[in-house]
Amino acid sequence: MDWFRNITSKKMNKLKTELSDEQIYALEEHLAGTLKPVTPPMEVVNRLRERIHFPEPRMIVLRLRDWQRMFLVFGGVMSGMLVLITVARAFFYLVRRHA
Repeated sequence: MDWFRNITSKKMNKLKTELSDEQIYALEEHLAGTLKPVTPPMEVVNRLRERIHFPEPRMIVLRLRDWQRMFLVFGGVMSGMLVLITVARAFFYLVRRHA
């Protein structure tokens, strides 16, 4: 693993595509021996379970049936897309004009 320790951060980007399968396998073995699995405390797991809340299926159906809200969301998305397209066209027009 001496070859790996001598790689600087600048060279790492260059060598990403140049590593052979054998070198990658050796690196994976080294990391598997070095890194140990960590089990989170149950307090953290329980807190995350409380914070992550999926609505019941009937609530999802009720939200989808609320057509006024869906229409408002759809209209907002379409308006945003029109603004984005208009700004992009204006930008390209200005760039071509100066070029």
